[in-house]
Amino acid sequence: MSRRRQIYEGKAKILYEGPEPGTLIQYFKDDATAFNAQKKGTISGKGVLNNRISEHIFTLLANIGVPTHFIKRLNMREQLIRQVEIVPIEVVVRNVAAGSLSTRLGIEEGAQLPRTLIEYYYKDDALGDPMITEEHIACFGWASQEEMHDIADMAIRVNDFMSGLFAGIGIRLIDFKLEFGRIWDGDFSRIILADEISPDGCRLWDMTTNEKLDKDRFRRDLGGEVEAYQEVARRLGLLPEGSDTDVLDLDSHRKKRGK
Repeated sequence: MSRRRQIYEGKAKILYEGPEPGTLIQYFKDDATAFNAQKKGTISGKGVLNNRISEHIFTLLANIGVPTHFIKRLNMREQLIRQVEIVPIEVVVRNVAAGSLSTRLGIEEGAQLPRTLIEYYYKDDALGDPMITEEHIACFGWASQEEMHDIADMAIRVNDFMSGLFAGIGIRLIDFKLEFGRIWDGDFSRIILADEISPDGCRLWDMTTNEKLDKDRFRRDLGGEVEAYQEVARRLGLLPEGSDTDVLDLDSHRKKRGK
C-alpha cells in the first residue's frame, strides 16, 4: 500500500490525501494541548474516543439536516471527510459562564447565561486565536454577511440539538467550539460544519455533581482525562458498560441493540 500524502497536521489531527478528489482522511491523535499549545501532553486513547464521539454526533446532526464534512468512519482513528475551504473563524457557543468568559468578565464559573452567547475568534495560533467581532470579519473579508448568517443559524441549531442530546444522558453542555468550511460548486459555495465535535472542544459537566468530563481535566491538571472521555462515550452508547479500555465498534453495537 502506498504511503498517503500528508496535507496538514494540527494539534489534535492529521489530514491526509483522500482516495478520491475532494476527499481527505482525518486522523485523530492522542496529543493534547491547552492554552494555545503552551501546555502539551498525551491522553492515551483520546484519538480513538474522539473519532467515535465526533462520528456519532456528526451522524446525528446530518440526520436532522445539518450539512457536515463527515462521510464515514474508516477505522478506529480515521474518518473520510469532504475537503473544504476552512473559514478562518472559530465559533464558540456558550450556555454557561466558564473558562475565558468568566476570567474576562468576572462572572462566576457555572452561572447560567441569560441567553446563548456566540463568540468569534480568528484562527491563528501565532496570534493566540484572538477574539474578533462581526465587524472584523466583514472588514477583512473572512466571510460574507450571508455566510455569517448561515454560520450563526447553524451554530444555534447545533447547540439546541446537542443540549438536548447531552441532557438526556445527564450531561450539561456548558460551551463548545465549531469550525465551518466552504464547499464549492463552480462559482458558488455553501457553508458546512467541519472539524470535529468531541470533549476536546466542548465543556461537559455532569448534571448532578458538576464533574468535568472534558479537556478541562487536562488544562487544570485534574487528572482522570481518559476516564472522563470514556464516560462521555459510555453514556452516548459507544462503549460497553464496565469497559475501561475497549472502544466498541459502532456498527456492531447497533446490531447488538437491534437498531
